[in-house]
Amino acid sequence: MFSRQFFNLLGFDCVVKTLTYSSENNLPLFRLTIISAAFAVLSGCAGDMDIKSEPVAPRPVAKRNMNAPVVDYALQFQGVPYSYGNASPEKGFDCSGFVKYVYDQNGIHLPRTVREMSNALTPVPNENIHSGDLVFFNTSGGDFASHVGIYTNSNNFIHAPSSRTGKVVVSSLNNNYWRERFIDARRPRKNN
Repeated sequence: MFSRQFFNLLGFDCVVKTLTYSSENNLPLFRLTIISAAFAVLSGCAGDMDIKSEPVAPRPVAKRNMNAPVVDYALQFQGVPYSYGNASPEKGFDCSGFVKYVYDQNGIHLPRTVREMSNALTPVPNENIHSGDLVFFNTSGGDFASHVGIYTNSNNFIHAPSSRTGKVVVSSLNNNYWRERFIDARRPRKNN
């Protein structure tokens, strides 16, 4: 004949079936009960128990910034108006004025025009373009660079495109317009 015995082991309520018999010697019954209880603990007291997990608060994830510091600085000027021939947040920017201003504020002095920047800097292979490199485009149909922006990451760049666009924006190199007009990338250095 079987009987049920309840145990609270390590905070778990366990039900153990034990064999009962009438005998003068209860030692075998005691051993069977202990063995059954040990089996129940080792098996996790599966069955009648409903364990609810406590909610765990998410840990904050530290953002790893992949942008060069000059790019983080440039990104704050999104929305500043385009203004041909100007190079300041107060008056607005044209494309080379924007790039020159951003780099000047970061201790790297570049020439003023797109053509001068392109001539002064060494090209970077397309597979080695990094955040902060300058990207050059031919938007005028000539045989020289006529537009410049600052590469951010993930095939994006920040620039002051035109009076039609009207402001500093982030664009994608994957966009057909920019992809078809892309010439090369060049890396400004402290000694320029």
